[in-house]
Amino acid sequence: MRSPQASSALRRLSIVIPVYRGEQSVGPLCERLAEHLGGVYELEIVLVNDGSPDDSAAVCRKLADENAHIVFLDLARNFGEHNAVMAGLAHASGEGAVIMDDDFQNPPSEVIKLVERLDQGVDVVFSRYDVKRHHWFRNLGSSFNNAVASVMLKKPRDLYLSSFKALNRFTIDEITRYTGPYPYVDGLILRTTRNYDTVLVRHDEREEGRSSYTLRKLVRLWLNMFTNFSILPLRVASIAGLSFAAIGLVLAVAFAIERLNNPDMAAGWASLICTLLIVAGVQLFALGMIGEYLGRLFLKDNGSPQYVVRRSYNVREPGGDA
Repeated sequence: MRSPQASSALRRLSIVIPVYRGEQSVGPLCERLAEHLGGVYELEIVLVNDGSPDDSAAVCRKLADENAHIVFLDLARNFGEHNAVMAGLAHASGEGAVIMDDDFQNPPSEVIKLVERLDQGVDVVFSRYDVKRHHWFRNLGSSFNNAVASVMLKKPRDLYLSSFKALNRFTIDEITRYTGPYPYVDGLILRTTRNYDTVLVRHDEREEGRSSYTLRKLVRLWLNMFTNFSILPLRVASIAGLSFAAIGLVLAVAFAIERLNNPDMAAGWASLICTLLIVAGVQLFALGMIGEYLGRLFLKDNGSPQYVVRRSYNVREPGGDA
């Protein structure tokens, strides 16, 4: 725990926690956060129930009723982790905020390391780990997601986009201006600022339950990254189309010459069918990507919400009281 003599320019700190199947862990997590941080900062814990099917909502409401420093947002349905984080940041009143999961894999004692670095003038502090204690599938998905982000978002390859991070008030205010229904928090951060740093922290085993990380959520995350922050997929489709068209033209000339030199050559039905399938596949891929972009624009213009808060408790204005 940080020593009482340590000074901090940041006085009010918000901890934003998206809650999903966290009925067993969220209570002890709030207790430990208050134990480690309550004597150092004016602490605010923002719990966002993301349509959890268990009793997380009841547990969070009880915590908010019993603790004035705990803000509870109950979303009307499951919107996804990044949408829940955006809801929490939009209702966070602290001069800085830390985003963390509800599963204890990021120990509350490690929050201090992020905030101390944030105090030194950076906009965002990402955590990094010597050893990640996730399931191998999640580690594989995270590695692939970071590799794709390096291409799509021009992210430095040595920067790991972790869910455990700290943001200053400037960054919070800027990224919460985004109201689209498909947020990707790290993409919003990287298009807002490049004044960030990383801090080595401990990563523990999950204490309760099992991870809700699935292939479907991973694909949705990739689509949010692709279509919201880059037009590279459209460029790739265009380049692929031009490349295959060029290959087809070259092959057509080559086949014509071969036919003139060898009139008895059998007709190449197999090569024709393969070529048609490849070209048709490229066309369908390009149309699908265009449709994905247009569909998301339609949903945004149609007013699809980023999140809907059914009930809220102990909400404060930034810099004000409840």
